[in-house]
Amino acid sequence: VQLQACGGGVVQAGGSLRLSCAASGRTSSNFIMSWFRQAPGKEREFVAGIRWNYYGNTYYAESVKGRFIITRDNAENMVYLHMNSLQPEDTAVYYCGVSRSARATGAIFAETSYDYWGQGTQVTVSS
Repeated sequence: VQLQACGGGVVQAGGSLRLSCAASGRTSSNFIMSWFRQAPGKEREFVAGIRWNYYGNTYYAESVKGRFIITRDNAENMVYLHMNSLQPEDTAVYYCGVSRSARATGAIFAETSYDYWGQGTQVTVSS
């Protein structure tokens, strides 16, 4: 599976952006597709994830709940991250990732559960 992320940019605080991640190759209903982010000097952290199965369960980090929404288009193998009410602390490089086997919530949130990564897209929020 190859992932291609795009949609980052510079936005003022309170603004919105939509990130896109295109997956190529064979996908599976067992997959979790997620967004992580990494700010300068910090570790990569989970942002949001969505199951690729019929139910499409979603998962969010507490820091983005109510502001970010993750959606998918199974037919196009696309995942989107709709980011609203952006704050300077959201500034980071955002990565999309795919886990082939994560099940428990703890595993979904863990970077080590992910098998494939996109190249990252920079999001900068100015105050």
